[in-house]
Amino acid sequence: MKDTFSQMHPIVNFIYFVFVIAFSMFLMNPVCLAISLLCALINAVYLNGYKAVKLSLKYLLPMIILIMIINPVFNHEGVTIITYFSWGNPLTLESIVYGIAAAVLLSSVVLWFSCFNAVITSDKFIYLFGRIIPSLSLILSMSLRFIPKFTAHFREVRNTQRCIGRDISDGSIFKRIKNGVKLLSIMISWAMENAIETADSMKSRGYGLKGRTAFSIYRFDKRDGIVLSLILAAGSLIGLSIFFEVVKFRYFPSIKGDLFNFSMALVYILYALLMLIPFILNIKEELKWKRLRSSI
Repeated sequence: MKDTFSQMHPIVNFIYFVFVIAFSMFLMNPVCLAISLLCALINAVYLNGYKAVKLSLKYLLPMIILIMIINPVFNHEGVTIITYFSWGNPLTLESIVYGIAAAVLLSSVVLWFSCFNAVITSDKFIYLFGRIIPSLSLILSMSLRFIPKFTAHFREVRNTQRCIGRDISDGSIFKRIKNGVKLLSIMISWAMENAIETADSMKSRGYGLKGRTAFSIYRFDKRDGIVLSLILAAGSLIGLSIFFEVVKFRYFPSIKGDLFNFSMALVYILYALLMLIPFILNIKEELKWKRLRSSI
């Protein structure tokens, strides 16, 4: 699926995700958490598709449930005691609510990082930080690419091993362990060899040398300037609302904080609009193309 936001300048993409991920991590207001999770899910579905998001949630949901259960067991802060555990520690309403909020925060941040990986490619990352921190940017770029490449190569190697009867699901328990160790050895060898080849290739091209020029396909145009201005304006206003505690909400020692008033409603709307900028741009572009096709 064509993504308009991904085709914009890397600086616009990066600043957008800095604001969005930072706000998602530090704004603990329940309404803001819900907005962040919903907007992250919408953008993730658009960028990665239903199947990719479904697969992510498959592994994410057990962790979320675990956090919701574990937090009240180990966190006993709060003044509203519901009951006592058999070992004497209290179960408080505040710890339960905070556990739910922490689980929502984690899930939204994970989804936002999945969107980040889909938009900020390794080429964009090197373009942004290659001249400032060349070594670190190369390492981070390789790290971003490593997981999808490792997964694809793992499937390929496992299918090959399955064809010759050496898969981790074949034979007795000892044979499965032996096949698993062999498969792990193959993957580690491939990963190390791939890293060395990449490092040698970049070194032979003079990567990181002082005065080295680099070709770039990215051009900052008028549209990038408009979108960046909107992101900076919305992010700054939300930052000011946080500074002046407009959306302040606390969980301990007691749950306290308004959720709805006029000023907070404005912040919520602005917050949702900021997080939905990529989706709005994509929908706008789709409607534009449909209009142009219908006029032909």
